[in-house]
Amino acid sequence: MGRLVAAYGAPQAVKAIRSRTLPPEFVAQEAQQERPPDLTTRLHTWYARLAAANPAADLAAGTGSGARLIIPGDPEWPTQLDQLGPSRPLALWVHGDADLRFSCLKSVSIVGARAATPYGSHTAAEFGVGLGESGWTVVSGGAFGVDGAAHRGALAAGAPTVAVLACGVDVCYPSNHETLFAAIKEQGVVISECPPGVHPTRARFLIRNRLIAALSRGTVVVEAAIRSGALNTATHALSLNRHLGAVPGPITSSMSAGCHKLLRERKAVCITSPEDMIDLVGVMGEDLAPHVRAPRRPERPSQRTHEEGSGRRPRPRRRRPGLDRSGGRRDFGRGTERLGRLGSGRLHRTNPTRLAPPQTNHLLP
Repeated sequence: MGRLVAAYGAPQAVKAIRSRTLPPEFVAQEAQQERPPDLTTRLHTWYARLAAANPAADLAAGTGSGARLIIPGDPEWPTQLDQLGPSRPLALWVHGDADLRFSCLKSVSIVGARAATPYGSHTAAEFGVGLGESGWTVVSGGAFGVDGAAHRGALAAGAPTVAVLACGVDVCYPSNHETLFAAIKEQGVVISECPPGVHPTRARFLIRNRLIAALSRGTVVVEAAIRSGALNTATHALSLNRHLGAVPGPITSSMSAGCHKLLRERKAVCITSPEDMIDLVGVMGEDLAPHVRAPRRPERPSQRTHEEGSGRRPRPRRRRPGLDRSGGRRDFGRGTERLGRLGSGRLHRTNPTRLAPPQTNHLLP
């Protein structure tokens, strides 16, 4: 569908689908693909969807719920979505007070497992707060676990956040996030490429992941199993040449196995703080993470101070061998010179009897 619209425009594409006849040039071009699609099956699918569509009702339902529809070329359209090429959405439904384009100019995507561990939820919330306080927008999927924690962290920091849904913007999924979505609409935006009233499916979750990866400068995976939607988002980020980070976790946790796989294969950068992620996706030379130093060991109170406080006479400190009174190394040049003179016979001992061999009594039998 995307290549058809890009080649002939939306009106001609609709006309071709309604007539169930694709342009011969488009058919020949698709036949040269590495994996040629079954255009006959796809044409029947597009025709069925077009016959069931009611654009006027969708616009009325969206306007009634407070949502708005944006298309490429509108002032609010995020131009970074154009990098998706033929996979770029034809339009987006937006519901919220924030401007989608300006919110995504300086943004980071946070993704992870729905069945997140306490470690993952805490880390996602910490990243949301840290990024929000630094002026960055958090983009996520609005699901349970890592997504919800990241959104709440950004809201707590007073920063905008973007929730990309796999259903209509008027459908609350998961239903327990009704309060969260209401807060996001007041401080950020909820977006979807699905018309109002559409419910989520497994395929729609995977399809929307490309939007999460494309809207931001980079993606950080907080927790992910070996097979998870978060790794699917990471794959989209890599295909778009976006920055990818992963948070390490316990080696005994299956929820961190996907992150460790990304790090082991050197597809992602190890991220341990919001500052690390800002350093990865920020402006070179400006958004630098602070240099981490080892904590200084606390100084022990000196023995002299302790003994002076007790009224006792301080004991002199014992000097280590090879150190002078000032605590520095002795000058061993003189010692080396004396050894050289001793070897040449120019240096004599002051007490030669100590070097003389023991006397033996030759009178004894």
